[in-house]
Amino acid sequence: MMAASLLRRDKKSTAAHLKADLKRTDNSSGLRQLQELLDSVLNPERGSDPEALEWCKWLLAGGDGFDEFCRTVRSYDNATLCGLVWTANFVAYRCRTCGISPCMSLCAECFNNGDHTGHDFNMFRSQAGGACDCGDGNVMRESGFCSRHRLKTGENVPSVPRDLLLMSEMVLPRFIITIIQYLRDGYTEPESAADRDLQKVLQQLELHISFLEELTKMGGAMRTVLTKILTNQQTFKELSMGQEENVYAKRSYEKYLSALKSSGLVSVEEKGAGGAGAGATDPPAGAGAGALSLLGATAAASLEDSSKEEDQDGLQGVGQRKRVKLSSSTKDPSIMDTLKHKCFLEELLFWTIKYEFPQKMVTFLLNMLPDQDYKITFTKTFVQHYAFIMKTLMKSHESDTMSNRIVHISVQLFSNEELARHVTEECQLLDIMVTVLLYMMESCLIKSELQDEENNRHVVVNCGEALLKNNTYWPLVSDFINILSHQSVAKRFLDDHSLLLLWMSFVSFFQGMNLNKRELNEHVEFESQTYYAAFAAELEACAQPMWGLLTHCKVKETQEYTKTVVRYCLETLQMWFDAIGFVDEPSLNQLTFHLPLHRYYAMFLSKGVKCQGLDLDSLLPDQEMLMKIMVHPLQIQASLSEIHSNMWVRNGLQIKGQAMTYVQSHFCNSMIDPDIYLLQVCASRLDPDYFISSVFERFKVVDLLTMASQHQNAVLDSEQERPMLEGALTFLVILSSLRIHLGMSDDEILRAEMVSQLCMNDRTHSSLLDLIPENPNPKSGVVPGSCSFEEMLSGVADFKAPVFEPGGSMQQGMYTPKAEVWEKEFDPIMVILRTVYRRDVQSAMDRYAAFLKQSGVNTGNPWPPYKERTPLHPCYKGLVRLLHCKTLHIVIFTLLYKIWMDHQNMSEHVLCMVLYLIELGLDNQVQDDKVEEEPCIEEHCHDSWFPGTSLLSNLHHVINYVRVRVPETAPEVERKRERERERETPPSTSSESATYGQNLREAQVFSLVAERRRKFQEIINRSNHEASQAVRPKSSSARWLPPGSPPQLVTEILEIRESMLSLLVKLHQKLSAKQNSLSLSWLAEVDPAHHAHGDGLTAIERILAKAAARSRHSKRCLQDICGKVCPPVPPKKNSPGDKKSMDKEERRQRARERQQKLLAEFASRQKSFMETAMDVESPEADAVMDMGSAEPLESEVLYDCVICGQSGPSTEDRPTGLVVLLQASSVLGHRCRSDTPKRLPTTDEEHIYPEDTCGATNDVRLSLMQRYFKDSSCLQSVSVGWDGGVYVQTCGHTLHIDCHKSYMESLRNDQVLQGFSVDKGEFTCPLCRQFANSVLPCRPGRGIETGTWHTPSTKSMSTLVKEVEDLQEQLGIFPVSASMESNLSKEMESVIKDIKNTTQKKYMDYGKNPGSPDNDFLFMYSVARTNLELELVHRGGNLCSGGASAAAKRSCLNQLFHVLAMHMRLYSIDSAYNPWTRLTQNTHSRETEFCDDERPEVPMLFRDVPSLLIIFILTMPQPLRKEHFTCVVKVLYSLQYTQALAALSIRFSREERLAWSNTGAAKKNTPNSDKSWESLLGHVICELTKAKDVYDTNSEEALMLSSSVWSPQSIEFTLQQFCLPFLRLSCLLQHHLYGDSLPGCQVEEEFSLLTGCLSLTASVQSSGSMSSAACLDWNFNAFDLINQWCSEVIALSSTPSQQSVSLLVQDPQWAAPRLLHLPDNYNTIFQYYHRKSCTSCGKTPKDPALCLVCGAFVCLKGHCCKQQGVCECVLHSQHCGAATGIFLLVNASVIIIIRGHRFCLWGSVYLDAHGEEDRDLRRGKPLYLCEERYRVLEQQWVSHTFDHINKRWGPHYNGL
Repeated sequence: MMAASLLRRDKKSTAAHLKADLKRTDNSSGLRQLQELLDSVLNPERGSDPEALEWCKWLLAGGDGFDEFCRTVRSYDNATLCGLVWTANFVAYRCRTCGISPCMSLCAECFNNGDHTGHDFNMFRSQAGGACDCGDGNVMRESGFCSRHRLKTGENVPSVPRDLLLMSEMVLPRFIITIIQYLRDGYTEPESAADRDLQKVLQQLELHISFLEELTKMGGAMRTVLTKILTNQQTFKELSMGQEENVYAKRSYEKYLSALKSSGLVSVEEKGAGGAGAGATDPPAGAGAGALSLLGATAAASLEDSSKEEDQDGLQGVGQRKRVKLSSSTKDPSIMDTLKHKCFLEELLFWTIKYEFPQKMVTFLLNMLPDQDYKITFTKTFVQHYAFIMKTLMKSHESDTMSNRIVHISVQLFSNEELARHVTEECQLLDIMVTVLLYMMESCLIKSELQDEENNRHVVVNCGEALLKNNTYWPLVSDFINILSHQSVAKRFLDDHSLLLLWMSFVSFFQGMNLNKRELNEHVEFESQTYYAAFAAELEACAQPMWGLLTHCKVKETQEYTKTVVRYCLETLQMWFDAIGFVDEPSLNQLTFHLPLHRYYAMFLSKGVKCQGLDLDSLLPDQEMLMKIMVHPLQIQASLSEIHSNMWVRNGLQIKGQAMTYVQSHFCNSMIDPDIYLLQVCASRLDPDYFISSVFERFKVVDLLTMASQHQNAVLDSEQERPMLEGALTFLVILSSLRIHLGMSDDEILRAEMVSQLCMNDRTHSSLLDLIPENPNPKSGVVPGSCSFEEMLSGVADFKAPVFEPGGSMQQGMYTPKAEVWEKEFDPIMVILRTVYRRDVQSAMDRYAAFLKQSGVNTGNPWPPYKERTPLHPCYKGLVRLLHCKTLHIVIFTLLYKIWMDHQNMSEHVLCMVLYLIELGLDNQVQDDKVEEEPCIEEHCHDSWFPGTSLLSNLHHVINYVRVRVPETAPEVERKRERERERETPPSTSSESATYGQNLREAQVFSLVAERRRKFQEIINRSNHEASQAVRPKSSSARWLPPGSPPQLVTEILEIRESMLSLLVKLHQKLSAKQNSLSLSWLAEVDPAHHAHGDGLTAIERILAKAAARSRHSKRCLQDICGKVCPPVPPKKNSPGDKKSMDKEERRQRARERQQKLLAEFASRQKSFMETAMDVESPEADAVMDMGSAEPLESEVLYDCVICGQSGPSTEDRPTGLVVLLQASSVLGHRCRSDTPKRLPTTDEEHIYPEDTCGATNDVRLSLMQRYFKDSSCLQSVSVGWDGGVYVQTCGHTLHIDCHKSYMESLRNDQVLQGFSVDKGEFTCPLCRQFANSVLPCRPGRGIETGTWHTPSTKSMSTLVKEVEDLQEQLGIFPVSASMESNLSKEMESVIKDIKNTTQKKYMDYGKNPGSPDNDFLFMYSVARTNLELELVHRGGNLCSGGASAAAKRSCLNQLFHVLAMHMRLYSIDSAYNPWTRLTQNTHSRETEFCDDERPEVPMLFRDVPSLLIIFILTMPQPLRKEHFTCVVKVLYSLQYTQALAALSIRFSREERLAWSNTGAAKKNTPNSDKSWESLLGHVICELTKAKDVYDTNSEEALMLSSSVWSPQSIEFTLQQFCLPFLRLSCLLQHHLYGDSLPGCQVEEEFSLLTGCLSLTASVQSSGSMSSAACLDWNFNAFDLINQWCSEVIALSSTPSQQSVSLLVQDPQWAAPRLLHLPDNYNTIFQYYHRKSCTSCGKTPKDPALCLVCGAFVCLKGHCCKQQGVCECVLHSQHCGAATGIFLLVNASVIIIIRGHRFCLWGSVYLDAHGEEDRDLRRGKPLYLCEERYRVLEQQWVSHTFDHINKRWGPHYNGL
């Protein structure tokens, strides 16, 4: 067989041979050969094998190498689009300035190559995946294209030679059909097999699909070929069905058909058999009807099947409610049930959907999109499969992943307006989408139970269904919103009435969903959380499309659209009212927050009036419909009040959640705002009395509105009355003053929203963006309005830069309202409307009060200010009538009276709202009413309380009598009885009885409910006037009476004789507690403007002034009233309440004073505590709280125990200890020589070299010594602890050690604490709560050596030297016998153990034999050295600042020294090797005793002088006399000085050396020559020249070093600098041991000051004349001593000279420790590191992190780099910082601190332009380094205060 022979040949030649054959004109044999070859290579029965792929690659390349072929094809790439496809978690960019579609995105490369400076862009992590739009002019503006896609590359690409892709055209169709056949084969219906089989099939195909993907990346030429193949119908037909002889292909095709069938789809052929017009391959739109009749059978059948399945699901359905099925007549089923595949692309997509969108397939399909032809075909195919996608999605178990993949595709197709319009016109995209959405929601409908539970015909979605709970509908809705954003598409939608109707029926599925029923008895067992689903569904499925449509209805030309929508809304609403059986009253105790139909209606109304100039009345229905429309939104407002009054408390917390969500910033503009607007529209058109009485009835406070002092409320408990009344009044105020949809411009709205949010709290920029509702001002997308956000913000707010509080908590940059905003724009009503939490209203008021106080307007308790409103749009003028209707006036009058009389359940807030309503009424007069100036005759007022409806004239109307219904027990009844008793005799004269009768006739009766029913009847029966009188409605109170026997109600008549004005005046007196608070003269001088801010008095005055100014009559009445009140007659007893209220006020006043006193006392106590206790960050603390007191006292030091509170000395038996924190530290080791910090590398060229740090240098030095010298001597010649040294710090508090033990026990039993580990000995100081982990015992006796120890010594130097030597000899005599072991020494040992446990083993063992005494000795004195050095660093590296720094105030060095000294006494220094003798006498005689094999000791010139100082001090008996201390310092200074000379001489050039040695020799014989550096230097040079080539080795280097000529001044300066570090340490040590103060000085004078302090010089001289040599005090011939020291060096013949020189040249100076220098822009770090691969495992880490101390790149939490179960960050923190690590998390921009076994999030040092952090880079705004924050971080690192300042620590279990 030919194919077989071909298969055996090598692939390359075969390919070349075939290609040649095919190029001929007659290529039939070539074709045949190729087909046969492919038949065997791509034999589907062989399974997928890589061999087949190899063949394909060779064949495509036609004889060349495949890579070569790829390069050639790429050179013909003509694509102008980038089209890079990415999957989830990819970092991409979005620029709103350049985008046309809000979905536009760019890959990092295109973004960085484009110019977006100053644009509004952000970086984001892709959620669902996406593709780069660079080069696509439909999605973004060309100005934003990158440099590569800006040029239209397509033009200059040569055309593709025909034969290049010849083979591809032949081979690829076969390759693709193979893939399709695999997919057909592998697919099994989910019932029969587990779903993971699908994954298996996909894995086998992985290589094939990747190969296709690779092809797409070859550029335009290859994509064109692929498009041809994928869309060619002929090839598909031949290959897909298989020719006759190919059995396999046939079988495969049958599988495909059955798969189609099982998907509930019918291929068109089957339909054709039914006799419909299947000749037309694609049924045109008109064929829908035909298809419908045809499909009747299928539809019905499938419905039955599905209902069977559905029932089984339904049983487990949430809430156990029966699902409802709709008949499918509404839609065109062909959309749902037909699919026909005519090309590869279509079938590929079909399988992609079947297999639930495997990522590889999605990427391949998207990679092809830059090809225009493909894009159009693919989009059509996608639309054709839309219904099928939805069905698959609903069944899928992985709906989240699938949703993301669907959107990944659809967003690429539908964001492009051209394309979307094209598909809408050609493929009925809109019909398909709406139908599919309807179909989807129909699967989860249930019967609505709103209103009429039994006979309700309305169906709603069941929010408990997975479909809604998991947001499965999200991809479809998001596509729909996406296409509606294109004007051309939206207009088609609004033009198509049948579509609109369908959409309305879709929206009505959500109307009334998630119904809440108020629980009255038991608390609900299970709190359902379905409300999340409900709110999300209304927002996404109803509101978002609505906003989309509204954006296209902005101009006059689109009027018709609005009218149509409004008409359909009303029709649908009417249908809804009928379906739920609604008449006039809402049913009790039911609440739904979801009324999307009302909201559609409201928003289109608002838009029409505001933007399109429509007349409101033309869009409104009749009054009866308006009354219905008003009911449900009003019900929601009343229910909000009920929920906040705890009436729904038995429904659980979720009901509060709903109330909050309803007003929350993302929802409010789609929910509460339209509702309130709709109510405003109803109020402006309905009878105001009806509206007002409806409100009070809905709020259930009708019974409360009575003049009687007692009443019965059938529906509210008494504690609920007050909040409900407040709610009702507040609602009326909001209703009459809110102008969001009634005439405010968009800018004004934005400003009001911004002000109300800023008044509640200062806000960050991002939270403000988030809190301001999206519509009508979208903040995303390309909207001209979006720039005004910034302008507006700078207009109303000041920016507060991010600051630090001393406690270390970090503030973000905040915006705070400007003063004039508080003054003029603060609007409490808007705040109330927008607060999710009630406490925010209080917070706004508190801030307002604080502002008033600050600006000097002093009011005790300011009331919410009254704000003038923007004028109403003329259409809504009717709203004002609410404020001018008798019902409201009666309510206001009643409430004023009740408040004045102190009835129960009244509150300041009630009064405040009542006054607000009065003031609104005065400011908004009804135009047509003439204000009646003349007093009206009382006779007219028999039947009604007030003469007219104008508030102004009703204000001064006096009401004399009121008839009320009261319980028999009420005080009114009692009073009447009293009156009657007084009267005893019956009325004799007719006149008297007549007046009484008249009273009866005049008394006003008022029932809100009756009033409302009457109005309702009037509206309904307008025509029949008489009827309305006849119908007396039954009183509603009867209906609500609960069982039980309440007291009988009787009717009483109250004498009132007040008007609203007089009540206001009396309230003013009551509030001011003065009898005549308003004098007559007051009115003359008042000016309403002056009263803008203030308390209730101010408000009343403002109202009275307005009334007087607007009506002469009111003014007269006021003068009368004030005149009456004015004369200071003894007050007649108004009512018992009045007196009571006075007492109450006084009592309150007294209570307040008491409270103030207590608070003041508490504050002073707290202050004194804070002064004694610590505050970590106060370097300027004055008191030196050194242990003991500042004046030297002879007595013992007393310590206070912070646990038991007793005070006493520390004794051997009961020692006291300091609370300390021991921590290992490598801060000193990270110091460098230079002051500038190292830079963090951000390119491959930069590196950080760790070799030059202090730690590394000291390590090298020690190991060098250990190579050549005796180990024990090496271990005394240097200090360790630069890395991993133990630092001890204290808060300064002391406690008894036994108290501490019991404290630890109690902590151990109390497991609540976390944040620290008691088992590791951690605790917090019982007094100041500072973190600690050990207790340092205090030595008994005096604190600081005093008296005799301080006397200046008169002894000569030599005697002192001898005494010191004797003291050292005494060492062994110290009693350390077991019998003497006291509690104190035990504790000291345990602390030493703690200290050793603090650091890691490797930082303690430096000797040859670990654990030897020498090793221990070294570690111990190094601890002292570490603490001294760190204190120096904290003081700024020198002692110039002097004084007691904060460190000294709480320094524990004194105690630490004693503990260490105690421990060191265990080791005696062998006197033979005692360095002291070698420092002070000639020891030549001993030289000979050395055995040859023993290594020499370290020469004195190589030793570290500060180490020697500490060793001497620690090993001498304590306490040490100061004279001895000084002696030691002097001796060591001479050694240090000689070292300085030696080091200096090495830096000279040979000539200089000669010159100086001669000068020195000349000076040698002058007197005092041992105190002049010239002679000494000369001598050193002389001596060292004898040594073997000390000076020759680095002459070249030396020359380079000494390019400058050395002058005597520069030499003197160098010598001083060399000795300074030693002097500083000595001085500090002296300060701690003897309490000497450290005076401050200039930097230049530091040397002379220190030598003075250490008594090296007799008197302090100024530094200029100061000679460093003058401080020398030799006790032995200087030159002999130097000879001896140099000879030790000369004797070292064994060491190579190079090494000995490096040991001679030690430089003791280091710069302060610094963290790395970071780049200014965070993007620099992010771009370099977020894709960088890990050094240890080579993968790109999921969470990369950077060490800010050394720049190491590590994986956070990465399992790849774990060692022994410890993750890399923790490992690194141990290695680099001795368990302290500071890491920057690259992907989150935050810093995390690891300290030992705990970690904490520190915050971020990178902030955006508004001073905010962007944790996890969620917002993706550009971030810049905040220097202050970085300094604080560095400061905390250096001062070791992470533990104290950061509060939130948690254990990391080695997992970071």
